[in-house]
Amino acid sequence: MSIDTEQFRVALLEERQRVERAIANLRDDHPGTIDDEVEEITGASDNHLAETATATLDREIDFTLEENSNQVLTEIDAALKRIEGGTYGTCTKCGREIAAERLEAYPWASLCIDDARKAERG
Repeated sequence: MSIDTEQFRVALLEERQRVERAIANLRDDHPGTIDDEVEEITGASDNHLAETATATLDREIDFTLEENSNQVLTEIDAALKRIEGGTYGTCTKCGREIAAERLEAYPWASLCIDDARKAERG
C-alpha cells in the first residue's frame, strides 16, 4: 500500500488544533473550581440543591470530554511520530497494513481493524 503520509500529517495537525481549541473552550466555560461554582449557587438561590447537582453533572461531563480529548491528542502525537519513523499505516500489533479507509476515518489509528475489534472485546 502506498499512502500519502503528508496528506495524513496535515489532517492530523489540523485535528490536533481542533481538539486543542475544544479543550480550551471547555476550560474557558468553567474557569474556576466546582467549589467556587457551588458556593456561588448556594449564596444566590433557594433551589441550590438542584442547581448544585446540575453544576456538578455539567462539570463531570466537561471533565470526561476533556479527558477523552486529551486521549485523542496522545493518539495524534503517536501517529505523527509513526509518520516520522516511517511506520505510519502499519498495525502496531500484527505489523499488517492498516486499510486506507480506516486511516481516512481515524488518521490516528494504530491498529488494523481486526486487532482493533479484538482490543474492544477485551
